[in-house]
Amino acid sequence: TDENWNVAVNERHLVGPLLVALICCLSLRMRLSRPRVREFLLDWLHLELSTGVINQCVHEAGRAVEPVEEEIISVVQQSGLLHADETSWKESGQPLWLWVLLCSTATLYITGRRTRRTIQKIIFSGDFKGWLMSDGYHVYRDYDRRLRCLTHLERKGQGLKESLEPHAVIFGATVVQFLKRVTDIVYQARDGADPPQIKVLFLQHMDELEAFWAQCDRYGDSEHKKTRELAREFMYDWDAIWAVLDDPLMPLTNNDAERALRHWVIYRKISYGTRN
Repeated sequence: TDENWNVAVNERHLVGPLLVALICCLSLRMRLSRPRVREFLLDWLHLELSTGVINQCVHEAGRAVEPVEEEIISVVQQSGLLHADETSWKESGQPLWLWVLLCSTATLYITGRRTRRTIQKIIFSGDFKGWLMSDGYHVYRDYDRRLRCLTHLERKGQGLKESLEPHAVIFGATVVQFLKRVTDIVYQARDGADPPQIKVLFLQHMDELEAFWAQCDRYGDSEHKKTRELAREFMYDWDAIWAVLDDPLMPLTNNDAERALRHWVIYRKISYGTRN
Protein backbone atom coordinates (compact mmCIF):
# COMPACT_ATOMS: atom_id res chain seq x y z
CA THR A 1 0.00 0.00 0.00
CA ASP A 2 0.96 3.66 -0.30
CA GLU A 3 3.22 4.70 2.57
CA ASN A 4 0.95 7.69 3.27
CA TRP A 5 -1.93 5.41 4.22
CA ASN A 6 -2.34 3.24 7.32
CA VAL A 7 -5.00 1.04 5.74
CA ALA A 8 -5.08 -1.10 2.60
CA VAL A 9 -7.96 -1.14 0.15
CA ASN A 10 -8.34 -4.92 0.44
CA GLU A 11 -9.11 -4.90 4.16
CA ARG A 12 -12.55 -6.34 4.90
CA HIS A 13 -15.02 -6.05 7.74
CA LEU A 14 -18.80 -6.26 8.24
CA VAL A 15 -19.58 -2.85 6.78
CA GLY A 16 -20.68 -2.67 3.15
CA PRO A 17 -20.02 0.14 0.66
CA LEU A 18 -23.44 1.82 1.05
CA LEU A 19 -23.10 1.94 4.82
CA VAL A 20 -19.56 3.27 4.49
CA ALA A 21 -20.88 6.01 2.21
CA LEU A 22 -23.52 6.92 4.81
CA ILE A 23 -20.90 7.01 7.56
CA CYS A 24 -18.70 9.31 5.48
CA CYS A 25 -21.65 11.60 4.80
CA LEU A 26 -22.59 11.80 8.47
CA SER A 27 -18.99 12.35 9.53
CA LEU A 28 -17.72 14.75 6.86
CA ARG A 29 -20.75 16.46 5.33
CA MET A 30 -22.98 16.56 8.43
CA ARG A 31 -19.94 17.14 10.68
CA LEU A 32 -20.92 14.53 13.30
CA SER A 33 -18.34 13.15 15.69
CA ARG A 34 -17.61 9.42 15.70
CA PRO A 35 -19.70 8.85 18.88
CA ARG A 36 -22.61 10.81 17.33
CA VAL A 37 -22.41 8.70 14.15
CA ARG A 38 -22.47 5.59 16.32
CA GLU A 39 -25.53 6.93 18.17
CA PHE A 40 -27.34 7.73 14.91
CA LEU A 41 -26.73 4.26 13.44
CA LEU A 42 -27.94 2.59 16.62
CA ASP A 43 -31.08 4.73 17.05
CA TRP A 44 -32.23 4.85 13.44
CA LEU A 45 -30.85 1.72 11.77
CA HIS A 46 -30.42 -0.54 14.82
CA LEU A 47 -26.81 -1.12 13.83
CA GLU A 48 -24.24 -1.30 16.60
CA LEU A 49 -20.76 -0.31 15.45
CA SER A 50 -17.86 0.75 17.60
CA THR A 51 -16.26 4.17 17.16
CA GLY A 52 -13.10 2.35 16.07
CA VAL A 53 -14.88 0.63 13.19
CA ILE A 54 -16.56 3.89 12.18
CA ASN A 55 -13.19 5.63 12.15
CA GLN A 56 -11.71 2.79 10.08
CA CYS A 57 -14.56 3.11 7.57
CA VAL A 58 -13.79 6.77 7.00
CA HIS A 59 -10.10 6.09 6.41
CA GLU A 60 -10.74 3.09 4.16
CA ALA A 61 -13.15 5.14 2.06
CA GLY A 62 -10.47 7.77 1.55
CA ARG A 63 -7.98 5.10 0.52
CA ALA A 64 -10.46 3.43 -1.84
CA VAL A 65 -11.25 6.60 -3.82
CA GLU A 66 -7.59 7.63 -4.20
CA PRO A 67 -7.48 6.64 -7.93
CA VAL A 68 -10.21 9.22 -8.64
CA GLU A 69 -7.73 11.95 -7.71
CA GLU A 70 -5.80 11.58 -10.99
CA GLU A 71 -9.02 11.96 -12.98
CA ILE A 72 -9.93 15.14 -11.07
CA ILE A 73 -6.45 16.58 -11.63
CA SER A 74 -6.75 15.89 -15.36
CA VAL A 75 -10.11 17.67 -15.57
CA VAL A 76 -8.81 20.64 -13.57
CA GLN A 77 -5.73 21.02 -15.78
CA GLN A 78 -7.82 20.98 -18.95
CA SER A 79 -10.33 23.57 -17.75
CA GLY A 80 -10.62 26.99 -19.36
CA LEU A 81 -11.24 28.79 -16.06
CA LEU A 82 -9.95 27.72 -12.66
CA HIS A 83 -10.80 29.23 -9.26
CA ALA A 84 -8.18 28.87 -6.51
CA ASP A 85 -8.27 29.65 -2.81
CA GLU A 86 -6.70 28.44 0.43
CA THR A 87 -7.25 28.38 4.19
CA SER A 88 -5.27 27.29 7.23
CA TRP A 89 -5.58 23.58 8.12
CA LYS A 90 -4.12 21.72 11.08
CA GLU A 91 -3.35 18.05 10.57
CA SER A 92 -1.65 15.73 13.06
CA GLY A 93 -0.51 18.77 15.00
CA GLN A 94 1.12 20.37 11.95
CA PRO A 95 0.00 23.82 10.71
CA LEU A 96 -0.78 23.18 7.04
CA TRP A 97 -3.05 24.76 4.43
CA LEU A 98 -6.07 23.43 2.58
CA TRP A 99 -6.15 24.48 -1.07
CA VAL A 100 -9.14 24.26 -3.40
CA LEU A 101 -8.92 24.31 -7.21
CA LEU A 102 -12.34 24.46 -8.80
CA CYS A 103 -13.64 24.44 -12.37
CA SER A 104 -17.14 23.99 -13.77
CA THR A 105 -17.09 20.17 -13.55
CA ALA A 106 -14.60 19.24 -10.80
CA THR A 107 -13.27 20.38 -7.43
CA LEU A 108 -9.82 19.40 -6.19
CA TYR A 109 -8.68 19.78 -2.57
CA ILE A 110 -5.00 19.65 -1.61
CA THR A 111 -3.45 19.75 1.86
CA GLY A 112 0.12 20.94 2.24
CA ARG A 113 2.29 23.84 3.21
CA ARG A 114 1.54 27.31 1.90
CA THR A 115 4.36 27.26 -0.61
CA ARG A 116 4.78 27.42 -4.37
CA ARG A 117 5.69 23.73 -4.50
CA THR A 118 2.30 22.63 -3.16
CA ILE A 119 0.36 23.64 -6.26
CA GLN A 120 3.06 24.01 -8.89
CA LYS A 121 2.43 20.50 -10.21
CA ILE A 122 -1.22 21.38 -10.84
CA ILE A 123 -1.12 24.97 -12.10
CA PHE A 124 2.49 25.68 -13.06
CA SER A 125 3.38 22.32 -14.61
CA GLY A 126 2.58 23.53 -18.13
CA ASP A 127 -0.55 21.40 -18.51
CA PHE A 128 -2.94 24.16 -17.43
CA LYS A 129 -3.54 26.77 -20.15
CA GLY A 130 -6.75 28.45 -18.96
CA TRP A 131 -7.47 31.48 -16.81
CA LEU A 132 -6.77 31.43 -13.08
CA MET A 133 -9.00 33.38 -10.68
CA SER A 134 -7.34 33.93 -7.31
CA ASP A 135 -6.70 36.28 -4.43
CA GLY A 136 -3.50 38.31 -4.00
CA TYR A 137 -1.24 35.53 -2.71
CA HIS A 138 2.11 36.10 -4.43
CA VAL A 139 2.55 32.46 -5.51
CA TYR A 140 -0.22 32.88 -8.08
CA ARG A 141 1.75 35.64 -9.79
CA ASP A 142 3.92 32.98 -11.43
CA TYR A 143 1.01 32.38 -13.80
CA ASP A 144 0.39 34.95 -16.56
CA ARG A 145 -3.25 34.36 -17.48
CA ARG A 146 -4.66 35.42 -14.15
CA LEU A 147 -7.75 37.20 -12.83
CA ARG A 148 -8.12 38.94 -9.49
CA CYS A 149 -11.15 38.82 -7.24
CA LEU A 150 -12.49 42.40 -7.14
CA THR A 151 -14.52 41.67 -4.01
CA HIS A 152 -11.34 41.05 -2.02
CA LEU A 153 -9.99 44.42 -3.09
CA GLU A 154 -13.27 46.19 -2.42
CA ARG A 155 -13.39 44.79 1.13
CA LYS A 156 -9.90 46.09 1.79
CA GLY A 157 -10.82 49.47 0.35
CA GLN A 158 -13.95 49.62 2.49
CA GLY A 159 -11.87 48.78 5.54
CA LEU A 160 -9.57 51.72 4.83
CA LYS A 161 -12.56 53.95 4.19
CA GLU A 162 -13.91 53.15 7.65
CA SER A 163 -10.57 53.58 9.44
CA LEU A 164 -9.44 56.53 11.56
CA GLU A 165 -6.38 57.34 9.45
CA PRO A 166 -7.17 60.36 7.20
CA HIS A 167 -4.96 59.22 4.30
CA ALA A 168 -6.39 55.72 4.50
CA VAL A 169 -9.94 57.08 4.36
CA ILE A 170 -9.18 59.05 1.18
CA PHE A 171 -7.49 56.15 -0.60
CA GLY A 172 -10.12 53.66 0.57
CA ALA A 173 -12.92 55.83 -0.81
CA THR A 174 -11.05 56.14 -4.12
CA VAL A 175 -10.65 52.35 -4.35
CA VAL A 176 -14.32 51.63 -3.60
CA GLN A 177 -15.53 54.26 -6.06
CA PHE A 178 -13.25 53.13 -8.89
CA LEU A 179 -14.05 49.44 -8.46
CA LYS A 180 -17.74 50.29 -8.59
CA ARG A 181 -17.14 52.16 -11.85
CA VAL A 182 -15.32 49.15 -13.36
CA THR A 183 -18.11 46.83 -12.22
CA ASP A 184 -20.69 49.06 -13.88
CA ILE A 185 -18.72 48.96 -17.14
CA VAL A 186 -18.60 45.18 -17.07
CA TYR A 187 -22.33 44.87 -16.38
CA GLN A 188 -23.10 47.27 -19.24
CA ALA A 189 -21.12 45.02 -21.56
CA ARG A 190 -22.88 41.92 -20.27
CA ASP A 191 -26.27 43.53 -20.86
CA GLY A 192 -25.69 43.57 -24.59
CA ALA A 193 -22.63 45.56 -25.54
CA ASP A 194 -20.34 43.93 -28.09
CA PRO A 195 -16.61 43.47 -27.37
CA PRO A 196 -15.74 46.59 -29.45
CA GLN A 197 -18.19 48.60 -27.36
CA ILE A 198 -16.54 47.53 -24.11
CA LYS A 199 -13.27 48.73 -25.60
CA VAL A 200 -14.88 52.11 -26.16
CA LEU A 201 -16.17 52.19 -22.59
CA PHE A 202 -12.73 51.28 -21.37
CA LEU A 203 -11.08 54.04 -23.41
CA GLN A 204 -13.57 56.55 -22.03
CA HIS A 205 -12.25 55.81 -18.59
CA MET A 206 -8.59 55.54 -19.57
CA ASP A 207 -7.84 58.88 -17.97
CA GLU A 208 -9.43 57.68 -14.74
CA LEU A 209 -7.38 54.50 -14.90
CA GLU A 210 -4.19 56.48 -15.27
CA ALA A 211 -5.25 58.74 -12.42
CA PHE A 212 -5.93 55.71 -10.25
CA TRP A 213 -2.45 54.35 -11.02
CA ALA A 214 -1.02 57.69 -9.91
CA GLN A 215 -2.98 57.39 -6.65
CA CYS A 216 -1.64 53.87 -6.06
CA ASP A 217 1.88 55.06 -6.80
CA ARG A 218 1.44 57.93 -4.35
CA TYR A 219 0.08 55.80 -1.50
CA GLY A 220 2.54 52.99 -2.19
CA ASP A 221 4.95 54.73 0.20
CA SER A 222 2.37 55.62 2.81
CA GLU A 223 3.35 55.30 6.47
CA HIS A 224 0.03 53.56 7.11
CA LYS A 225 0.69 49.85 6.61
CA LYS A 226 -2.70 48.74 5.27
CA THR A 227 -2.85 51.68 2.86
CA ARG A 228 0.66 50.99 1.59
CA GLU A 229 -0.04 47.26 1.15
CA LEU A 230 -3.27 47.78 -0.78
CA ALA A 231 -1.73 50.40 -3.09
CA ARG A 232 1.17 48.09 -3.89
CA GLU A 233 -1.19 45.15 -4.38
CA PHE A 234 -2.98 47.06 -7.12
CA MET A 235 0.32 47.88 -8.80
CA TYR A 236 1.68 44.32 -8.56
CA ASP A 237 -1.53 42.79 -9.98
CA TRP A 238 -2.52 45.61 -12.32
CA ASP A 239 -2.99 43.50 -15.46
CA ALA A 240 -4.79 40.70 -13.60
CA ILE A 241 -7.20 43.11 -11.91
CA TRP A 242 -8.28 44.88 -15.10
CA ALA A 243 -8.22 41.82 -17.41
CA VAL A 244 -12.00 41.64 -17.02
CA LEU A 245 -12.29 44.86 -19.02
CA ASP A 246 -10.93 43.02 -22.06
CA ASP A 247 -13.40 40.16 -21.61
CA PRO A 248 -16.46 41.18 -19.56
CA LEU A 249 -17.73 37.61 -19.47
CA MET A 250 -14.92 36.71 -17.11
CA PRO A 251 -15.93 36.43 -13.43
CA LEU A 252 -15.54 39.44 -11.17
CA THR A 253 -15.17 37.49 -7.93
CA ASN A 254 -13.73 34.29 -6.53
CA ASN A 255 -16.93 33.41 -4.68
CA ASP A 256 -17.10 29.89 -6.14
CA ALA A 257 -13.80 28.90 -4.50
CA GLU A 258 -14.75 30.58 -1.23
CA ARG A 259 -18.04 28.67 -1.12
CA ALA A 260 -16.16 25.42 -1.84
CA LEU A 261 -13.99 26.05 1.24
CA ARG A 262 -16.81 27.22 3.51
CA HIS A 263 -17.89 23.74 4.63
CA TRP A 264 -14.35 22.75 5.55
CA VAL A 265 -13.74 25.99 7.43
CA ILE A 266 -16.82 25.24 9.54
CA TYR A 267 -15.64 21.65 10.01
CA ARG A 268 -12.21 22.88 11.13
CA LYS A 269 -13.73 25.21 13.70
CA ILE A 270 -16.03 22.52 15.07
CA SER A 271 -13.34 19.81 15.28
CA TYR A 272 -10.53 22.15 16.45
CA GLY A 273 -8.23 20.48 13.94
CA THR A 274 -8.79 16.91 15.16
CA ARG A 275 -9.78 13.84 13.11
CA ASN A 276 -9.01 15.44 9.76
